[in-house]
Parts: sequence; structure tokens; C-alpha cells
Amino acid sequence: MSYQPIFAQFWVKVKESIQNKTYAKLTLAKTIGDTDLKNIYVRPVLLENDVFALSLTAKYKTEEIESTHTIDEAFMVLAPYMNNPFLTALLFTTENDITFKLNKKRVGTIVEQAPTFKNASDVILEMKEKGIQI
Repeated sequence: MSYQPIFAQFWVKVKESIQNKTYAKLTLAKTIGDTDLKNIYVRPVLLENDVFALSLTAKYKTEEIESTHTIDEAFMVLAPYMNNPFLTALLFTTENDITFKLNKKRVGTIVEQAPTFKNASDVILEMKEKGIQI
């Protein structure tokens, strides 16, 4: 069974946390072996005219590369990195921490735990203040 449908369910939770203004941060982590790419951090940003986007920062051994995408574009960019090289995606919200994991057989699961963060990201809080909807 492919892990992709479960990762798509995880991404729905990402979108819901942004819409509900509870999103704190998202990280792709736990690589397979010693890879050049170490992490990808996903942060919300407001572009010109208060247009919402996600900033993806790919952290390599020697450099960081940042790109900006819509929510749906970000999914298309991030999805191929699951299973190669990442085994885990961690979504931190003010309501709970949601972890997408791939096991050794590459079966995906979603686990929810108590929240690590008490506050949403600064950009999400700014959106809430300005009444910006996604």
C-alpha cells in the first residue's frame, strides 16, 4: 500500500491548521542515511497585498535554499521528499502536534500528541488580527 494517500490526509490537517489559525510550524525530518539535505522547514508568509504563501527552507549540509509557494504548490513540492530522503513530517499547531511517519516497510501513519506550542506562528497571528482568510 502506498503512503501517499495518508500523506494527503496529513496535508489536509496542515491546510485546516492554517485556516483555523492554529498553525505554528511544519518540519520534514529524519532522513534515510547520511543525506546532503537535512531538513525542510515550512513557514507561513504574507507577500505583497497580504497574499498568503508558504516559505520552504531546504537546509543542506552547506547551504539553505528558500522558495515560496501556494499551499497546493507546497504539497506538490514536498510530497516527493517523503520516503526520499525523509521519513517524518511534523506539524505543530496550538491544538496538537501531528506527526506523519513512514515505518521500515514505508507504511504511513498519522499520530497526534499534546501541543508543543502555545501560540500560532507570528504570520498566522498577524492574519488573525487583519482578518485575512485563506
